Amino acid sequence: MRSWVAKALVALGLTAQPATAECVVLLHGLARSDTSLAVLEGVLRTQGYQTVNLGYPSRQLPIEELVAQTLGPAVAECGDRKVHFVTHSMGGILVRAYLEKSRPANLGRVVMLAPPNQGSELVDTFGDLVPFEWLNGPAGRQLGTNDGSVPSQLGGVDYPVGIIAGNVPLGALGAVLIEGPHDGKVSVESTKLAGMRSHITLPVSHTFMMNNPIVMAYTLRFLREEKFGEKIDLAAAVQMIGDPLINSQN
Repeated sequence: MRSWVAKALVALGLTAQPATAECVVLLHGLARSDTSLAVLEGVLRTQGYQTVNLGYPSRQLPIEELVAQTLGPAVAECGDRKVHFVTHSMGGILVRAYLEKSRPANLGRVVMLAPPNQGSELVDTFGDLVPFEWLNGPAGRQLGTNDGSVPSQLGGVDYPVGIIAGNVPLGALGAVLIEGPHDGKVSVESTKLAGMRSHITLPVSHTFMMNNPIVMAYTLRFLREEKFGEKIDLAAAVQMIGDPLINSQN
């Protein structure tokens, strides 16, 4: 599903892209929609990437069915272009599950924002409560830290993955239930993944980190260079996300 931001940019003629542009599939988190990644999508498009901002019914189906129904068609929209992924929260788990069984020959890089790669302690505590399933559906209950959870069943990665974690929680609940630094929903430690190429922790919270200019700048850098590299401050981030496409023919 195309976001309203992408449609508006196209209508204004601000996103003309060469036919050879690389493609980024964006995948939102649990109980969110493609609109949550609309600002980041707009930045990627102005940088010359074709985008597929995938809206999917995250609260209606278990993870394996969400993967089967959504990822293949989204990748197909990219055609023969190099395919990158940018995910938020549970979106990273969906991409890991998809790539374990269906590796595109034209796979590029993967940036995960706050992924519960080792599960979430909040699911351990609340997952069996009826209101939790009402709010988060069957997929939400699969995100615990126990051995039978989907994150625990997935293996490490052998493709380029960069992970951005946050350490600024909103609200007090996470402080009670999550050990160590966390973003309010996922601990920094839980975001880590065997085989990842790069990991960085930033002073952002889980829910809105994708709209932070520094997060967007690091995302762009990893897509381009396969590393997060040197520190990016706010001024540099604003300059980066406003830059024209560095190499529109890649």
